[in-house]
Amino acid sequence: MKLILIPVMAALIGLSACGDDGLADQLARKEAKDTVRPVLAKRFPGVPLEPATDCVIDNASAVEILQLARAGVTGLGPEETQLVIEIATRPDTVQCLLKDGLAPFLLKKA
Repeated sequence: MKLILIPVMAALIGLSACGDDGLADQLARKEAKDTVRPVLAKRFPGVPLEPATDCVIDNASAVEILQLARAGVTGLGPEETQLVIEIATRPDTVQCLLKDGLAPFLLKKA
């Protein structure tokens, strides 16, 4: 009976790591961010990279994040570059950029 529980428990632990805040998700997001930054720096010069990168990743689907993360390992190609541009120009991403990416830099400090 105990031998059956070990694979079941391992599968449950593995599945829990795939959740939104699981280790697998965190690693994929980090790798995807490393792919997004150079594209943003080249295609959108002057945009604050960290907030803009966060906005792109936050508005990407899980499949898109995995594709971008894979490109971090295999190399950035034209398809992934186009994907970053597509995500960056979506209305929700633009709103995020206006709210979180650019606003702190536009506000004057008193």
